[in-house]
Amino acid sequence: MKQGEIWLAGLNPVKGSEQKGFRPVVIISGNAMNDHLGISIVCSLTTKIKNYAGCLVVEANEANGLPQKSEVITFQIRTLAHERLSRKIGVLTKEEVGWIKRGLMEVLTY
Repeated sequence: MKQGEIWLAGLNPVKGSEQKGFRPVVIISGNAMNDHLGISIVCSLTTKIKNYAGCLVVEANEANGLPQKSEVITFQIRTLAHERLSRKIGVLTKEEVGWIKRGLMEVLTY
């Protein structure tokens, strides 16, 4: 499990406005954490595009494995045990990962 990879994850149970269900997530934590701690920090993806500030809209393609255009919700950050990650479906480009990191800085600043 590496930074920038997109995995299908089971997010239930949830509370309140957390993203729920079985959905794609992108790993945003660094590879040292991913390789050694049994957990990864992720952001959820959704197909309900709302163009939130700081969020990345990703077109579906063969590399990312998404079935349709999706939005990385940078304010839906969650730490998941690797047992919740069921299958790698693709990977984002380094540029897309950089965009997510900048979006996270916005979320953490405002």
